[in-house]
Formats: sequence, structure tokens, C-alpha cells
Amino acid sequence: MPLLLCDRDGVINQDSEHYIKSPGEFMPIAGSIEALAQLSQAGWRIAVVTNQSGLARGLFTLSTLHAIHQKLHQLVQSAGGRIDAIFLCPHGPDAGCACRKPGPALFQQALARFHVVASDALAVGDSLRDLQGAAAAGVAAVLVRTGNGLLTEARAQDPSGDLSTQQALRLPPDTRIYENLAALADSLLRKH
Repeated sequence: MPLLLCDRDGVINQDSEHYIKSPGEFMPIAGSIEALAQLSQAGWRIAVVTNQSGLARGLFTLSTLHAIHQKLHQLVQSAGGRIDAIFLCPHGPDAGCACRKPGPALFQQALARFHVVASDALAVGDSLRDLQGAAAAGVAAVLVRTGNGLLTEARAQDPSGDLSTQQALRLPPDTRIYENLAALADSLLRKH
């Protein structure tokens, strides 16, 4: 059974520079909930892999984060699918933890939990760190143009700057690009 490792903010729901701090602020991107449900119905396991530094910053509590994720679960269930697991990093960017993307730990945890090899998984994100974390775990990466995706794509294609900057911003090899999660789901469902 294939595994989709999906970033949350900017892929499933509208992102915010002020963080998603309550269930009311969790607003799905058009078509994303249905895409997850369709993939789930087609036999894909769905895992959300997300950095949630708002916890470390004190912007919301763990119980609030659980309520946000409960809303996500309910929306996907109402559409006829399910989220199999959510893996999150609660640390801030300077914590030096192993679980924060672009590190591979969350992806590795998901692969281990579902007993899936990296070649049977696909990761989707809107930021370079999502794609780098997936690639470091050996998982094929997909960039969506929602959330930060257009900016991520533009930065990766910008030839200006020194060589080290260009290499740091480069998308992992063989990264595929889709308009949104719904377009990715359509493509995956057509192949099966």
C-alpha cells in the first residue's frame, strides 16, 4: 500500500505568516480535502508530516493543536477518506532537534510506522525544507504551487546569486511540480 507524506500548512490548508492557532483558522485549500479522501479510498495511506514551531513559541497549546488536527480528521472523514497518522515537530527553528524539516526524521518515523520502503512513498510540500527532508529520507518529492510553492519554485529557478546559494535553493533531483494537491491526486489516480 503506497504512502503519501503530506505537509500541512500551504498544502492541505491555507498557510499564515501568523501561524494557524485555532481550528477556526484552519481553512482547507480548495480540493485538498477531497484529494486526500480520494487517495485514501484508492488505497493510499495518508500521513501528515508537519513542523509546528508555534508550540515552542507559545502561540498555541498542544490541546489546541489536537483540536486543529481533529478538524482535519473530521473533514477528510466527511469526504469519505482518512488520515492515518500525523507526525509533527513541536520545536522551534533553533532547537537543533532531529525532527524538524529539512531533517529526515519525521519521514523516517512515518516509513517505519507503516513498514513502507522509501520507494513506495511520495512526499508533497510547498517549501524547500519539505522536499529536502523527503529527499534525505530517500522519498520522491512533489512541490505544489499553493502556500509557499510558487516562491519556492521561483527561488529554485533563479540563476542569480553565488553558486553556494544556488545549490542551497535547488529542488531535489526529479522533484515533480503540480498546481495543488488535487492536481497531484488526479495524476496519481489516473496511473492506477
